[in-house]
Amino acid sequence: MKEIEDRQKTYYRTIFLSDIHLGTRGCKAESLVNFLQHHTCDRLVLVGDIIDGWRMKSGIYWPQAHTNVLRRFLTLTKRGTEVIYVTGNHDEFLRRYSGIELGNLKIVDKFVHRTADDRSCLVVHGDEFDVVTRYHRWIAWLGDIGYTLLLELNRAFNHIRSKLGYGYWSLSAWVKHRVKRAVNYIGDFETAVVKSSEGGYDAVICGHIHHAEIRDINGVCYMNCGDWVESCTALVENSHGRFEIIHWEEQRAQKISELPRRISA
Repeated sequence: MKEIEDRQKTYYRTIFLSDIHLGTRGCKAESLVNFLQHHTCDRLVLVGDIIDGWRMKSGIYWPQAHTNVLRRFLTLTKRGTEVIYVTGNHDEFLRRYSGIELGNLKIVDKFVHRTADDRSCLVVHGDEFDVVTRYHRWIAWLGDIGYTLLLELNRAFNHIRSKLGYGYWSLSAWVKHRVKRAVNYIGDFETAVVKSSEGGYDAVICGHIHHAEIRDINGVCYMNCGDWVESCTALVENSHGRFEIIHWEEQRAQKISELPRRISA
């Protein structure tokens, strides 16, 4: 795709992305590249699970689109964007390099982001607040396999839906919102993450559970970036310090649907 000029891109002070899972078949790498081509920022924060080291242990899956994502990150650093890579549990192999700086790229385990309106935000992937990942790794591993199978089923299901003229429908999102145990897991995780910010932070930003959210919990702003496996979401901060969640596939589809009207106008 032809490079879009900076003046045509949407500018944000900071863009937060998490749970891209490069190296897996579920990664929506093409969609992410398209998102990055349409947006520019002063700081890009990668909030963990960018590269899926767990999956790559059992086999290498790395198409060109996944390389294009990494190239896009490096291009941003070359053009002056500060890129902060916060490590997660799936890319924990990078934690041994925590603190290293390579030009405009920094690798850290946690990070304190200062907003445009001078609020402090603790940025962590969030796996340290997940009791399953932290204390029962074999269960987390089995859960990861189950989630991968769910994504494969979801892909086949939506292929049939598209043939019948229906739009995308997320099976795993339905499970997260309808199965009581999954709903309780998300709630417990969010509460645990917020407790970690009791040291005086105004907000906490994380990923890990693939569930984009912005809400107040006990006076602390909880923000989750979501993922680029299903929801294709990004957390963004504008020049005034206001945050919002971008659902890129929905926004992209809307822009495409509006294109004929713009041409005819």
